[in-house]
Amino acid sequence: MKHLSMIMAGALTMGMIGGADACTGITLKSQDNSIIVARTVDWSREEVDNIYVVIPRDHTVKSFVPGGTADGMEFTSRFGFVGLGVEQPEFIIDGTNEAGLSAALFYFPAYGKYVDYDPAYNEKTLADFQVVSWILSQFSTIDQVKKAIQGVRIVNIDNRTATVHWRIAEASGREVVLEITDGVPHFFENQVGVLTNAPGFEWMVTNLNNYVNLRPGTAGPTTMKTALGDVTLTAFGSGSGFLGLPGDMTPPSRFVRASFFQSYSLPQKTGYDTVLQAFHILNTFDVPLGIQFGVGAAPNNMPAATQWTIATDLTNRKVYYHTMYNRTLRSIDMDKIDFANVKYQWHPLDERQVETIVPVTID
Repeated sequence: MKHLSMIMAGALTMGMIGGADACTGITLKSQDNSIIVARTVDWSREEVDNIYVVIPRDHTVKSFVPGGTADGMEFTSRFGFVGLGVEQPEFIIDGTNEAGLSAALFYFPAYGKYVDYDPAYNEKTLADFQVVSWILSQFSTIDQVKKAIQGVRIVNIDNRTATVHWRIAEASGREVVLEITDGVPHFFENQVGVLTNAPGFEWMVTNLNNYVNLRPGTAGPTTMKTALGDVTLTAFGSGSGFLGLPGDMTPPSRFVRASFFQSYSLPQKTGYDTVLQAFHILNTFDVPLGIQFGVGAAPNNMPAATQWTIATDLTNRKVYYHTMYNRTLRSIDMDKIDFANVKYQWHPLDERQVETIVPVTID
């Protein structure tokens, strides 16, 4: 693992450089009422140490504060949880606890603003990259989070980094977005089930009204009556009801596209089937490395800017993921973990950074 100063430098790079904030989150429900939350994790500037973490009950941590020391709020886990994170196990990006509560962070540059750091309040100061761990370790419902958030002061580890916002979801199907603006936390009920980045969530939902004309299926034919006669307009192919759906990688466009894709995808029978569907939808949001930079300006040659994708069945407590190196789905069955006795541990998402390829034998 890297030293915290290196992590902070990486966070600055990922959070401030354009093109680093392309994460896309969706929510699906199966016919058997399983709730699936899924998302991509996109960082294009550099490859980070991507890990999964298992946290038992009664595990105690202290939050980092600006300057890189662990002098902030101390909390001990009431619930065990599994999370996928970056660089070191305190920094969980997306996870779920044994009560079925899920939390995930998404970059929210330029639009969020935390309270200013004040060392006099260290006992209730919480780094934004540790909010997911705090939520998962302490709470089983959204309402509990909403009540407790008033007692903490969420800050940047380094005030030059971008802010983030959070998706919090229950196995009941309820989901909220938490955004902090002008130092004040705001919770928004997320009935769309989608989250990307900036601008704010309410604006994103309002912006969907610009696409009221879109619908699944094929548009037309339509007759255009001109001064010289009638002209029949027909679609070039199927799916033309979505003509005008934005295809670029900006957060507003991804929010619109994800909203329509998840809303009109066919409901699947089980949670497992719906997890597979979630990966297929999110595959269309993979970011090829290079499109977020000027020609010849890409800083590295990773397989993709989308470093990993996760889908979690909140109902059946199963976590699935694949990475830019290996598209094979891997799963963690939380019901098979004894969170009272399991060891605190973390491991790389990829034991080997190589794609799994199975040769086809031709007789």
